[in-house]
Amino acid sequence: MREFTDAEGQVWVGETSERPGADYKGKYHMTLRPREGGEVVELTDVRWNSLHTARRTLETMSEVELRRRLRSAVARAG
Repeated sequence: MREFTDAEGQVWVGETSERPGADYKGKYHMTLRPREGGEVVELTDVRWNSLHTARRTLETMSEVELRRRLRSAVARAG
């Protein structure tokens, strides 16, 4: 789990979610949600094969990268 602030000052939480099934390839993906509650943004194009790799990548991403991915995902969804 990783917290970051968007351009408007809202705090978001970056997490990993697991896709059900036996196939491990791309089984984990990124999700972003407002810390205070609200709609979860699923980034199914940001995928990892293991939970360890997903957590490590999320922990080392810069806030700039997290905000960029959030903007992109919200724009695609809206």
